Parts: sequence; C-alpha cells; structure tokens
Amino acid sequence: MPKPQKSSSVDLPPEFAAFNPQLLQALHILTREGKLNQDSRRKLKQVRHLLQFIEPLLREELARHADISLVDHGAGKSYLGFLLYDSFFRQHAPSGKVVGIERRADLVQTSRSLAQQFGFHGMAFVEAEVAQVTQTGAGQALPRRIDVVTALHACDTATDDAIDFALAQHARHIVLVPCCQAEMAAALRQHKAQLKNHALSAFWQHPIHAREFGSHSTNVMRSLRLQALGYKVTVTELVGWEHSMKNELIIASLPTQPDRAGQERAAAQLQTMLDSLGLPELQKRFAIV
Repeated sequence: MPKPQKSSSVDLPPEFAAFNPQLLQALHILTREGKLNQDSRRKLKQVRHLLQFIEPLLREELARHADISLVDHGAGKSYLGFLLYDSFFRQHAPSGKVVGIERRADLVQTSRSLAQQFGFHGMAFVEAEVAQVTQTGAGQALPRRIDVVTALHACDTATDDAIDFALAQHARHIVLVPCCQAEMAAALRQHKAQLKNHALSAFWQHPIHAREFGSHSTNVMRSLRLQALGYKVTVTELVGWEHSMKNELIIASLPTQPDRAGQERAAAQLQTMLDSLGLPELQKRFAIV
C-alpha cells in the first residue's frame, strides 16, 4: 500500500513541522481535528529531542554500512520507532531496519498494522519481555547486526535488561531514558537493619530520599558499568523538568580506540560503590562480565 501523503489541513507548530501529520494522527498524538493537547505536546517534544540525539549516531553508522538497524526495547505504542523511521530511515536508510520489542500483544498488533498501512516495510515488532527477547524465538526477527539499542522510559530493571541485550548483541550505541528505578530502594528497605550504622544511612532514612538516592545511584552504576565494558558514556538532560521528571538521558557509544585505563578506573569505582552498600541484589545486577 502506498504511503499516505502529508495533509495540508493540519497546521503543526513550527517545532513539529517536520513530522507527518497523518502519522501523528494515526498514532493518536494529534486529535482527529489535527490538534495537539498538552499531554501529546509534552510526549512529542520528548521524542523530538531524543531524535536529535539518535540521528547523529545513525549517520555515523550509515557511513559504515547502508543496512543500519535500531532496536527499541519496551516500545509501547512505538512513537519513537515510527517517527524515527518516517523522518530518517525512509529518506536516508531505506534498507535499514527498526525493530520494536513490546510485551503487550495488542500494542504489537496495532503497530504491525500501522506499519503496513504506511508502507514502512523496514519496521518489525516482536511480542516479548525485554529480558526474554533472545530466548523466545524473537531473535529470528532481529537484524544480524544491531547498531543502536534504545529504551525510553523502560520501567525499573527493564532498562538493565535492555543494557544486557545491547551488550550481548555488541551494539555500538545504547540510548537510555530510565524510569522509576525501584530495585535499590526496595533493597535498602530490606536491609535497613544491617545498614543503620552506615555512613550514608541518612540518605535512605525517609522513603522519598531512599527513592531518589536509589534512582541516582542506579544510573551512576549503570554508567560506570558501561564505561567499564568499554563504552564512552554521556549523561545529560533530555528536556526541561517541566515536561518530565524522568529526564535523564544516558548515551553510551563504543569508541574507535578503547580507553583501558578509563575502563579499569570505572570498574574500580563501581566495585567500591557495590562493596560500600553491600546489597547482594546489586552485586549480580552490575557485575562486569
């Protein structure tokens, strides 16, 4: 089926003018009347900012080979995948592939239908848990080589599952916007008695502090783990805090020349953090293997 043409009846704000209004309507980002409500504007702004970080990575890989690929974990309604495919892959990488991994069957089926409707033949969608994607036959739908792995607001340890997948696939770039990291806060509660005399115990005395301490510490350890495994890591703000509280963007890329000293330093820092907290749950999660 031929790709629908852009509608001239929708007047998008200038910051979103590059997007296809018909696709935005099909994704229910735009209303049937072609309007953006406040929530949709916030979501679209996040995705637009994220595309600005991802596209240079894709261009870098495109200089190496034409059949570039991106796998999006916890894809949900696949806003990111569809808008990236429409704005970048169709024009610059027609032989490339975008794969969305999502556990909810209804969202996977809807995305498949939408990709067919718009003629996005380089898109595929896999129904699977992030942690099980290589164990359920889903690997058959994956590209032979994966250049970029993304995880946008993958809840709690799903971000770590996406990291594990990217490492197993030797992805050159990993782009993460973590969400609601609860594992460390839960572990701190569980081991509160053993940690009552810890020098940092004031950080988890109150639930709100424990949650924030756990969130930031988890992302620091994720970054250190990636550095220890050879990635160059950048951590920055995705959009202004007024748009989302889940706003931390972690980008990890394999450099041309490895920094062995930097890897060893990051591994030592990570181990020091793990030993200091003494939480057995985290020792396995952030192991350098």
